[in-house]
Amino acid sequence: MASLSACMTRDAAFDLLKEHNKDPFHIEHAETVEQTMRYFAREYDPENEEFWGIVGLLHDLDWEEHDDDPMNHTVYAAKDIEAAGGSAELIRAIQTHTSDYNTDLPKPELQMEKILFATEELTGLIGAAVVMRPSKSVMDFNVKSLKKKFKDKRFAAGVSRDVIRSGAEMLGWELDELFARTIEAMQSFAPDRDTFQAE
Repeated sequence: MASLSACMTRDAAFDLLKEHNKDPFHIEHAETVEQTMRYFAREYDPENEEFWGIVGLLHDLDWEEHDDDPMNHTVYAAKDIEAAGGSAELIRAIQTHTSDYNTDLPKPELQMEKILFATEELTGLIGAAVVMRPSKSVMDFNVKSLKKKFKDKRFAAGVSRDVIRSGAEMLGWELDELFARTIEAMQSFAPDRDTFQAE
């Protein structure tokens, strides 16, 4: 597997995230996706775990400031990442997850990009579902519960079910497999902070 460089440290990436995001929910979502990406990197591309993590951390860098312009989500981020010294490959990887909204952006090709596309919205759905549970923990959450929430379009209505389905298809995974593996990914780091904030 080719070596990938973000051209910035995790600390620098986190400082950049905090510069553009003040809402604790957005910062927590970024960290959740970061840790999910790191989990999958350890399986598919361990040498590039840091890169996968930084992609996850910065994937929604510009959302809080520009959520009124979804077509250009990640286009604004590209400028901020470039200004902070981030690499072209970091920008490309981040932009692939919004290629369904803006067809001028690159489509996911690498396994890392497909996993970001497939899991980013799904982690939000899982997080929203977990908040409703008495335990407030992902540790006792399962695929059956997730499928119920996924089918209920009124629940976490902002989460695109089509994006999640497309992501599973890109990976060549059944939806149940994507659900199970994403829950496992979140359980792998949940003991550190096993409650999720409500949106």
